[in-house]
Amino acid sequence: MFAGLERTPRTLLVCERSSFLDDKNRLSAQVEQLHFNYKVSMLLPDCSSAPSHLEAVFNSINSFYLIRKLPIHELLDIPFLETAVHQGRVSGLSYGTRIDEDNCVALMPNGHLTLSLDKDSFELLGVEGKPSRFNQRTNNRFVVSVDLTDSAMAPGGRGYQRLVKGLRSRLQLKTDFLLSRHPGGGASLQALLSRYDWSEHRPEIRSHTLQDLSCPLLTSDLQSCDPHRLLEWLGAVDAHVSCENVSNSFLSSLVCPEPQSRTSGALSVSVCGLLRPQDVQRLIQQARAYLEQPQVEPWVSLTVHGFVDSPVSWGDEEHGVLKGGELFYSLLLFQDHTYQLHLATGAHDTCPP
Repeated sequence: MFAGLERTPRTLLVCERSSFLDDKNRLSAQVEQLHFNYKVSMLLPDCSSAPSHLEAVFNSINSFYLIRKLPIHELLDIPFLETAVHQGRVSGLSYGTRIDEDNCVALMPNGHLTLSLDKDSFELLGVEGKPSRFNQRTNNRFVVSVDLTDSAMAPGGRGYQRLVKGLRSRLQLKTDFLLSRHPGGGASLQALLSRYDWSEHRPEIRSHTLQDLSCPLLTSDLQSCDPHRLLEWLGAVDAHVSCENVSNSFLSSLVCPEPQSRTSGALSVSVCGLLRPQDVQRLIQQARAYLEQPQVEPWVSLTVHGFVDSPVSWGDEEHGVLKGGELFYSLLLFQDHTYQLHLATGAHDTCPP
């Protein structure tokens, strides 16, 4: 057997229990740490259709843009910097690139620009960087991280000119690029969009009603439920994989964690796109409002997936895909205003916040 197949890759799972009524809870700050969200899934047990206020939040999530073959030096264009980047109205991510093979780019809402480059591209760029944490034998990948709001990167300064020259004249890096449309920030993008081939996309919303579903008996203390098995079950439900584990089926060995109960129906709803942390915050607020209604099940789950090939994971930390690329968190909300948060990353990432 190959050495790499002898053991399951290490993963990181951080579990935290707190209450929305506790002023010291960190949930809001933790949600803000994951800048690029690809998918949000919600599971509402004993529910057949999304409540109107929750559906309104899904439908109000802003659209985003896909720009084809965008020269990355355009992100340093002075009008774009002044009207979009410095105002915190924009964030973006290279699209269709693989973090373990290609050059990848992330522009974060705090104005930080991160480039994950192969060795040849890094040497062509000619600016300061550091070896990737995920180099295994040789330094074949490097990371360049720049704060575009820092005075050292002011237009006309030495640092700014060197980076622009590297991206425009030496490296000439181009990539398909996803660009967010923050509220009030659409006008600041028009000059950039007018120069390139682009398309606007609405987040894709899917809902699925589940009949006769086995659910774990979840309480706010969760002492009897193993978090790994719970996350497996939530993932199986979201992927429409049966957890009945009947004797004549060999497709799946997943089962619903014990103790369990049977519900006549449940609603699984998800939204996919380039989603901002603020969108997730609004969904959490509406999930809490749903739990305040009478005669509903005492819990709701919300799972948020980051982009597998994003060059950043939590905050400004580097993200790597060598074996798995997991980057998600799952939130269980209860009627008594408590919650349990599970944060997960792959085998080589740093510990979530």
